[in-house]
Amino acid sequence: MMKKEKPVKKKHYRLKKNGINPQHFSAGQLKFYAFLIPLCIFMALPIVFIFMNAFKPLDELFAYPPRFYVRNPTFNNFNALFAISSTSNIPASRYLFNSIIVAVVTVLCTLVISTAAGYVLSKKRFRLRPVLMEINNLALMFCSVAVAIPRYFVISNLGLLDSFAANIIPLLATPVGVFLVKQFIDGLPDALIEAAIIDGANDYQILLKIIMPLVKPALSTLTIMTFQSAWGATEASTNYINNESLKTFAFYLSTLSASGTVSGQGVAAAATLIMFVPNLVIFVFMQSKVMSTMAHSGIK
Repeated sequence: MMKKEKPVKKKHYRLKKNGINPQHFSAGQLKFYAFLIPLCIFMALPIVFIFMNAFKPLDELFAYPPRFYVRNPTFNNFNALFAISSTSNIPASRYLFNSIIVAVVTVLCTLVISTAAGYVLSKKRFRLRPVLMEINNLALMFCSVAVAIPRYFVISNLGLLDSFAANIIPLLATPVGVFLVKQFIDGLPDALIEAAIIDGANDYQILLKIIMPLVKPALSTLTIMTFQSAWGATEASTNYINNESLKTFAFYLSTLSASGTVSGQGVAAAATLIMFVPNLVIFVFMQSKVMSTMAHSGIK
């Protein structure tokens, strides 16, 4: 009796059909691993240093020559960070809560606004479309410092001074987000949009059910960029808001780090870790989608 052959997986079958054995390790790959592994270790050193530095006692922070690893880890830096806020009327948890709300709302609103604007500038035909796109591209040339005074007048005329909305409104204007999403939407075939219109879908349904699922790589990249800018933003707390209960955690930590005292260096190290960890977590969860291509987003 002949033995039954084991079924070959489709993925392995396709690779073998093209002359590639997925279980075969080529010795020629060693040179790439020999280059990439030391490079990865070298690039991970700053991340390790941030974690180590946050748990160093003061004698190790000021040790000479400086030490990379911590020998006697301690939580005194974090205790000092939150102990300082206990002497004031506003606890550190209030600043942290404000930053979380600002970051989440800013990311969600930016994704919707950038996707809607990119869809209109890419697939709609109207007279002012080229002009609006040129204005958006010109806005990429200006940094936040260059538009600080006009932005202040806009916030003032809208009546948003000393309000929580002042933390969010200035961060919603992201020309790079509109440009990035628009470039991805340009790659979508017009026939896909036309088929949805024939089926009776309106613009809102096309945006939510077709455009946004197909531009996930662009939205993931925009999420990382927007979260980083919103999480570390201090402009609104410095220029637009006087009420301490409305200011962000990044502003609170910047005031502690600028103290210049010996104990302040430990607080600054702990503050740096707290500001860094959310950015790292967002990148770890989003990097796989950032690396994916349009071929994996639904178009075959």
